[in-house]
Amino acid sequence: MVIGRPIDFIHLISTMLENLSRIKLDNTVDIIISQIRDSISAGQIKPGEKLPPERKLAEHLGVSRNQVREAINKLQIYGIVKVMPQSGTVVTGTGIAALEGLITDILRIENTDFKSLVDTRALLEKEAARLAAVNRQADNLVQMENALNLYEKKLFEGSQAIEEDLLFHIKIAEASNNSVLKSLMMIITPDIVKSFTNLKVCSESNNKKTIMEHRNILAMISDKNPEGAVAAMGEHLKDIMAFSIKY
Repeated sequence: MVIGRPIDFIHLISTMLENLSRIKLDNTVDIIISQIRDSISAGQIKPGEKLPPERKLAEHLGVSRNQVREAINKLQIYGIVKVMPQSGTVVTGTGIAALEGLITDILRIENTDFKSLVDTRALLEKEAARLAAVNRQADNLVQMENALNLYEKKLFEGSQAIEEDLLFHIKIAEASNNSVLKSLMMIITPDIVKSFTNLKVCSESNNKKTIMEHRNILAMISDKNPEGAVAAMGEHLKDIMAFSIKY
């Protein structure tokens, strides 16, 4: 006669498995970011100096150029480097200590209260839009337009465009000409990226709606209409605010 396993033993195994978390291996892009951080912290690459070309970085690190490009794009979104067309990638003048802390936040984001994060983002975003409509320069409009084009291109390719979306919002903060407001946006940006990804906030069904909302925000800022910019940003954030309450 074949004797089956005792029910208690099967239950014990099941309970043990439920209490174990899936192991997540380091992401290649995060490792590239970490190594660039170490080079900056060690003074091997100083603010104002260029990073090696993508091809050389990829060859030296043994990774693909696409992975290097993604790492650089993330670093640019967080204001750590600036990609200069036809000139290369330059490390910004951010203080080394602050820079290292910011990259650490990018790589190791603690869990946060999603509603509080969204509430804080809404306050910052509306004020950034208002100030941008007052203070924006012609170059700011070009940068916001370029960020929007990157976002729309990613969506039309069928890819996620969360970071490109946030790049547009960071460009608005830059146009506000308020360095403190921009810094606060930079601090919460990594948590926004993680929360949006984990909670699957963005979906294909509202891509067209989001593009129209972005275009409306840009139009209000371009027209130097602060009240209109605040209203357009509020409309844009309405869905995520409602989602955060349910969540």
